[in-house]
Amino acid sequence: MEIDRDLDVKGLNCPLPILRTKKALSEMEPGQVLRVLATDPGSLKDFAAFAKQTGNELVGQREENRVFEFYLKRR
Repeated sequence: MEIDRDLDVKGLNCPLPILRTKKALSEMEPGQVLRVLATDPGSLKDFAAFAKQTGNELVGQREENRVFEFYLKRR
């Protein structure tokens, strides 16, 4: 998957990861992919809900060493 932009929100707790993701996506073109790195365990639910509410597509997610990676495609 081609990544157009990275956003590191590790160490931040809700709602900051979502707020920063929203800002980053607003600066991107439709179809571009944003990779977000987060450490907040609540981000699993938060990013799924965010994608559903905003229409941006959650095209992938994974966890490695307690770091969550989310891949969002800009609508």
